[in-house]
Amino acid sequence: MLNKFAIDYFAFPHHGHSSGFTHVTDDPVEAEAFLMHLLAARAHITGIRHDCAAIVGPAFDRLLKIAAERVASELLMESLGLNAVEIKERFGFAA
Repeated sequence: MLNKFAIDYFAFPHHGHSSGFTHVTDDPVEAEAFLMHLLAARAHITGIRHDCAAIVGPAFDRLLKIAAERVASELLMESLGLNAVEIKERFGFAA
């Protein structure tokens, strides 16, 4: 069985490492959580595939936007002591 999602990335792009990694999962929630982790870690995301087909353009951007909004939401909740409803009302981010 093929993995539904594959995320290609460089874990330490600022340290001159030239070998990349691929995270594979069948779970879309895990894929989103892993994208959040990569964004927070400042990893270099080189590609996302779904069912072996590259996700490009607006679909690629949408996946990263959702992950980035969730990272921002978590940071705001933690830093400001707000709950998910307050984050949504004040900043427009879903938690």
